[in-house]
Amino acid sequence: MTTKAFASYKEPLGAIIGHEADIILNIERPYSPLFRRPAYPASPKSREALETHIKELLDLGVIREFGHNEEVEITTPVIVA
Repeated sequence: MTTKAFASYKEPLGAIIGHEADIILNIERPYSPLFRRPAYPASPKSREALETHIKELLDLGVIREFGHNEEVEITTPVIVA
């Protein structure tokens, strides 16, 4: 017997149906220095891996793109130019 609670090749996210969990996000402002680092370039190999992973997460619906004027509570910006 297998369970869908765990990720697999066919189901990369896994799912637990019938249970809920509260996730409390506590981000204090001003942000700590760890979160205020300047942007830095990635190597071509790292950039390719990042783009592949971002596309995978977009396709799975884990992350989404949003417009520059769309207001959101918490973001982790990734700029791939």
